[in-house]
Amino acid sequence: MLNLSDVVEMCRVASGKKIKLKDLPTSWESGSDEVTISRHHEARRLLTEDVHQLAASQELLYSANSWSVLMVLQAMDAAGKDGTIEHVMTGVNPQGVKVVSFKQPSTEELNHDFLWRCSKALPARGEIGIFNRSYYEEVLIVKVHPELLAKQQIPGANPAKKSFWKARYKVINQFERHLVRNGTQVIKFFLHVSKQEQKRRFLDRINDPKKNWKFSPGDLVERAHWDEYMSAYEEMLSATSTKFAPWFVIPADDKATARLLVAQILANSIQKLDLKSPVLTPSQHNALVECKAKLEAEVD
Repeated sequence: MLNLSDVVEMCRVASGKKIKLKDLPTSWESGSDEVTISRHHEARRLLTEDVHQLAASQELLYSANSWSVLMVLQAMDAAGKDGTIEHVMTGVNPQGVKVVSFKQPSTEELNHDFLWRCSKALPARGEIGIFNRSYYEEVLIVKVHPELLAKQQIPGANPAKKSFWKARYKVINQFERHLVRNGTQVIKFFLHVSKQEQKRRFLDRINDPKKNWKFSPGDLVERAHWDEYMSAYEEMLSATSTKFAPWFVIPADDKATARLLVAQILANSIQKLDLKSPVLTPSQHNALVECKAKLEAEVD
């Protein structure tokens, strides 16, 4: 029987390993002898525990003010990125969390290198920064739609050459290594949803008037490129999962289990930073004692 820690390790993409997404699960089958978290009620109970654990870890991160954490979320449409952020960060002090969603780049952003707009949004020390999509779009949607590259006006850029994409992977790895060396822990999640489950969620959004706003006809345009996206994700995950900034492929057909895994991995990653609460200097301690004495001496 596997425990939660075993499942987390199953989700980690080993550095230098080439993966095939068709070989990785999009859900944990109920009643499996290999996985102990498949039941929805158990996943929700564990998620509540991990959210409390994460809140305590985030408070320590904020008070220590030495590290920051960057959480990158990538996925196909309707995989549950927004819901994951909402549920996993429940109970966490909003002062210490910054969520940034990256949409179609602006003219100003296109006039800079592809990392520029994300660099500006990095979390400060003590913060958890969440990128809902990220600079990885530059090796995903731009790879599936190479005509988008022309808007960036990069001299000599040729998306038809493998060397162009290899160079982008290398730049991303170097960027993340730089972040880690300077005190930003990078944790990356790919919410792995099946094509069948995406269809079900799209229909749910169309059939439920309260969810109509979540659906766009453009979602079907991208769905038509499903195989191309899977290929782009496979190459990206294989090329950019490193020991210092790993990717985790999270089975996302079951939302409760997906959120549980993300919360567990995020909380554990913060705990491994070995953060320490600030220690008062002797003079600060003496000042605290004096303040206590003055307050206790007050007449109510």
